[in-house]
Amino acid sequence: MKLNEVAENVLKVIDSYGFKQEGAFNLRLNGMAVCHGDSRHIRIVKKEDKPGIDIYISGEAEQEQVHIPVVMSEPGMKDVVYNDFYIEDGADVTIVAGCGIHNDGCSESRHDGIHAFHVGKNANVKYVENHYAEGTGSGDKVLNPVTKIYVGENSVFTLETTQIKGVDSTERESFIELAEGAKLYVTEKLMTHRAQTAVSNMDVQLNGENSSARIVSRSVARGTSRQVFHPKAVGNALCHAHVQCDSIIMDQARISSIPEINANHVDAQIVHEAAIGRINSEQLTKLMTFGLSEEEAEAVIIETFLN
Repeated sequence: MKLNEVAENVLKVIDSYGFKQEGAFNLRLNGMAVCHGDSRHIRIVKKEDKPGIDIYISGEAEQEQVHIPVVMSEPGMKDVVYNDFYIEDGADVTIVAGCGIHNDGCSESRHDGIHAFHVGKNANVKYVENHYAEGTGSGDKVLNPVTKIYVGENSVFTLETTQIKGVDSTERESFIELAEGAKLYVTEKLMTHRAQTAVSNMDVQLNGENSSARIVSRSVARGTSRQVFHPKAVGNALCHAHVQCDSIIMDQARISSIPEINANHVDAQIVHEAAIGRINSEQLTKLMTFGLSEEEAEAVIIETFLN
């Protein structure tokens, strides 16, 4: 399918692996699934009862990818989609998602993506989700993702979420359950500016013996933007978890970091860290001695921090 320039440009930003109309893929454009393809080990089926797709990943999948981006370019559109992933025992797969909004109008554009992952035993799953918004209009760009992840025995799930820029409001809700021996790695990156708001709630239930989780959140808040982070790790068995939230605050921004840990088992070991601060003045001065302006030096520090 031939895409217009706006859709192509947005896809280049939100799909860091490079979107191609080959292999396993599904492109949702302005509330409609406009093209999709299956691979030998990955099958995508349109839901019949509500908008969205079911993605079936065979246990024979080895280092395979599936791309399911969403692009919205019509002002004032409200889009809700439900995607369910069924990942068999032993599968090794990378799922590349994300949503990009282009809004040149005066009405709000909004996308709510509800994703559920049902992961079997001994699987290795990486889920990459990038959010981005652009456009010259005054209408807000809103993204509210809901992510539910059920990780089977001895499986590894890696969750990488990035809000690149331009999103006026976002409320992220994530719920994760870990079975025996399951491992979770979360990296969340976020930047807000102007009067944007971002709320991220994450609930991780370590239910299985020897399950583990590492949750790292990094953010930068500029302008008068506001961020709230509430990651929660609950140990219900012999388990290990580490929660870390680091933020850079600038201008008149506000950040609330509320890491929460709960132990419901004597052998649950859970640690949390949280730090909020301004850009280190010594780093800024050092970079400026190499000929960078203050603005350029700030950009280098922020990019390094978020990467």
